[in-house]
Amino acid sequence: MIHSSATGTVVTIELDRIDKRNALDEQMLTGLSEAFAAAVDAAARAIVVTGRGTVFCAGADLSGPVYDPGFLDKLVATLQQIESTPIPVIAALNGSALGAGLQLAMAADLRVMAPDAIAGIPAAKLGVAVDEWTIRRLVSLVGAGQARGMLIGCDPLSADRAHAVGFANRIGDLTDAQHWASIIADLAPLTLQHYKMVLNADGARTEPAAERLSAMMRAWESADLAEGRAARTEKRAPKFSGR
Repeated sequence: MIHSSATGTVVTIELDRIDKRNALDEQMLTGLSEAFAAAVDAAARAIVVTGRGTVFCAGADLSGPVYDPGFLDKLVATLQQIESTPIPVIAALNGSALGAGLQLAMAADLRVMAPDAIAGIPAAKLGVAVDEWTIRRLVSLVGAGQARGMLIGCDPLSADRAHAVGFANRIGDLTDAQHWASIIADLAPLTLQHYKMVLNADGARTEPAAERLSAMMRAWESADLAEGRAARTEKRAPKFSGR
């Protein structure tokens, strides 16, 4: 479900769960973690992560254990590992990056988006709440106004708009991302490590205040979350009550 290939010092990691739109489950997260660790151990100088098929990653697999605390802990740990990988990581968004798929793209250092790709966080449609790292990193990458629209309005971000606000560094396909990675792989690695550390010190990893953490957990423990799950199973619009 996770494929790795190397061309010179560039490793390409591909999500391959096309029938589930590359949605993440525990097996996929384990595969991602192992693939990133193996790339570093193999002395790769750049990593490209992408999805097979027409979707980058549709998010967490809502038919799996996504609502279990253990899965969320594993997702957070994997994203932290990718973010702290000591070599440049380019996310090649070949299609939609939603929810956890957008989180994966935000854990990368650079993003190349296909012209028809979109990015979004539809958590409010499901009754769940994303963590503070996701909100802060999104603000860091797209700006506060755009982030509010994506989070509160569930507005998707088109490739053109993503490029205009700086979320997407380039518009292109996997080949374009791999070519850019090959150029980056020849740059001074210690310089790039320093840049990564400074750029990622954007406050996104700051410990959240207790009341904000409590607010997030209220959403995860609410009747609205149960309603969101039921509505999805029954293929109907949810009726949220705020409880």
